[in-house]
Amino acid sequence: MANLETTYLGIKLKNPLIAASSGLTSSVEKIKELERAGVGAVVLKSIFEEQINGEIGDMLKHSGHPGDYPEAEYYIENYVRNNSVSRHTDLVARVKQETSLPVIASVNGVSSSGWTSFAKELEEAGADAIELNVFYLPVDRQQTSAEVEKIYTDILRSVVASTKVPVAVKLGSHFTNIIGMAEKLKANGAKGLVLFNRFYEPDINLDKLEMGASDVFSSPVELRHALRWVGLVSSRVSQIDLAASTGIHDGQGVIKQLLAGAQVVQICSALYLQGTEVIGTMIGDLNRFMEHWNFN
Repeated sequence: MANLETTYLGIKLKNPLIAASSGLTSSVEKIKELERAGVGAVVLKSIFEEQINGEIGDMLKHSGHPGDYPEAEYYIENYVRNNSVSRHTDLVARVKQETSLPVIASVNGVSSSGWTSFAKELEEAGADAIELNVFYLPVDRQQTSAEVEKIYTDILRSVVASTKVPVAVKLGSHFTNIIGMAEKLKANGAKGLVLFNRFYEPDINLDKLEMGASDVFSSPVELRHALRWVGLVSSRVSQIDLAASTGIHDGQGVIKQLLAGAQVVQICSALYLQGTEVIGTMIGDLNRFMEHWNFN
């Protein structure tokens, strides 16, 4: 058997397969199943500040007289927030206690305080690293690309300053200069990049004349775009780890991304579509490839 061990964000992994942040990494039972299947690490389901704020708004709306009792509103806001955060911190703690997997906590905030406080609490719960799930959709025609990029670097810098564990950024592909953006993120403290984030995409149902979501799963053809940029970024930006994501549905996809320069791959759609058995298949393909080419 080939040696599949690798290092990502300074963390030693038994192999380069990471289960990406999704509903499949939202419970201890599901994560134990991933561990039994052979995955090297997990990124826990993101904590979404916007979702928490929505829950607070719904509770305040149904409380009777919003605005009339500021003390009650303060209590509700803190109760919902603390309850939501504790679900995520408890998950981190339990996964660390009940499995041997490295745990990467995923954070999606909307306020500067949200990004830093969530990251800090997840670190204190035992997370080995933080992954920033940043998605900013620019719709202001006056906003420059430099201003958009600064939003990302400001978030990163604030989280890095408030935590001690390594921080990675899950990056979208819609930047004018991806290599330049990668260099800026490295300069502001990122230890790793995930290429690329797969965002919610809208669609229109013509039978119902309603807005909805397009297909949420990736397809193998989407590997090509990430493959190009993993190769380019790894060859031009030094001393930053890369996790390839999107379009990895089989062992060949794993191998290609590693050859292009990724330290690890993150898989999600393949797990939903093929089950956890795909992990063993990918590991087997990687082993056979390495043995065929006499790679240690």
